[in-house]
Amino acid sequence: MRKNNFLKITTYAAVFGLIGGMSFEGTTYISNKYINKSAVESSKTTSKSIEKTSTLSSTSTNTSSSDGVSGVSESVLPSIVAIDVKTTQTSTDVFGRTYEQDASGSGSGIIVAQDSKNIYIATNNHVVADASSVSVTFNDKSVYSATVKGTDSDSDLAVVEVPLSKLSADTLSNIKVATLGDSDKVKVGAQAIAIGNALGYGTSVTVGYISAKDREVSGEDNTMKLLQTDAAINPGNSGGALVDSSGAVIGINSSKYADTSVEGMGFAIPINTAIPIINDIVKAQTVSEDEQAYLGIKGTNVTSEYAQYYNLPEGIYVSSVTSGSPADKAGIKKGDVIVKYKGKDVTTMDGLQEKMALCKAGDKVEITVKRADNGEYKSITCNVTLGKKSDAPESTENSSDNGNSSSDSNSGQNGSSGQYDNNGQYGGNNNGSLFN
Repeated sequence: MRKNNFLKITTYAAVFGLIGGMSFEGTTYISNKYINKSAVESSKTTSKSIEKTSTLSSTSTNTSSSDGVSGVSESVLPSIVAIDVKTTQTSTDVFGRTYEQDASGSGSGIIVAQDSKNIYIATNNHVVADASSVSVTFNDKSVYSATVKGTDSDSDLAVVEVPLSKLSADTLSNIKVATLGDSDKVKVGAQAIAIGNALGYGTSVTVGYISAKDREVSGEDNTMKLLQTDAAINPGNSGGALVDSSGAVIGINSSKYADTSVEGMGFAIPINTAIPIINDIVKAQTVSEDEQAYLGIKGTNVTSEYAQYYNLPEGIYVSSVTSGSPADKAGIKKGDVIVKYKGKDVTTMDGLQEKMALCKAGDKVEITVKRADNGEYKSITCNVTLGKKSDAPESTENSSDNGNSSSDSNSGQNGSSGQYDNNGQYGGNNNGSLFN
């Protein structure tokens, strides 16, 4: 069965000049003085109207603009921003010496919420991942620094925030919270309009149709159900909006199918999928260091490839459980595959860490695992009372780090198991096997 690579692999390959053949590409535009404006193609969008509140919800709209695409674009553009990031990347030369180089990237975002303090902008996780600085350009061309509020790598979603106190009166009068549609009601063949910061040149508009719904796209770490469109998705569109003929956001532009023999296959995260994730990020409170939560497992990402090869569910394979830990007390066992955290899908240890970062010690959470039973995997819900990270055993707290990221470690190219502890530290076992 042919597997199509999703965003992360393509992004890595583009930056280092390794991309080739047929793949799914994201739509972030990345460049630096060493890389000659390498284009990475990938994008996802999320947005829901939150007027003076931090709760997103779908709004069904059936009215179409009398001015057609131009009228829709005019109404949506005040809700779209360009996002520019700076990162520091470590590279190795032909002599094995490592060095750091500055890089920059461009993507898009959607204004999804506003409260008394901040403007909240939804974008893709890959747009802002590892960013040392983030800035946004609003519809009036004004530029402001922004802060990453939170991320969810499993869904490739993120939220950045800009304090209202920083925004001028002119900027405030030229921007607005996006109107969110209902992606469940979208019909195949309906018009779709993609709006984003293509190639980092500024906002552009492309038009097409919804080609398919619930299209399963297998990625590096998981499989996602996405909207398929033939509206052109270009580098820099990541985090931009896919809207319907009324101007309501129905998806977050996320990826395109890249091959010389294929045209017109772009994908977007359905807005109904994105909303609860964005809400969790927007509403999350900062957790102090002494309140940080602890679960007590070590696990391995079960990617779509591994799931097929080992006949396992996609998720996090629990390779060990610390005795007496919250996970142990809740009945989580070695060999379980964690698939949900607080009712939301989780497929990677990074994703689990991001969700746990929104909780604090003492919180009660539901964790769904799949456990082998006579050759079949059955779902079991475990009620966990999270412990305090500072109380975690030293062996767990200080696991060795071999310097590989989750995407690299699980690629099957370095013989490492890609094992993590629940504190976000990497601890590959270097024995060349996937599971302990």
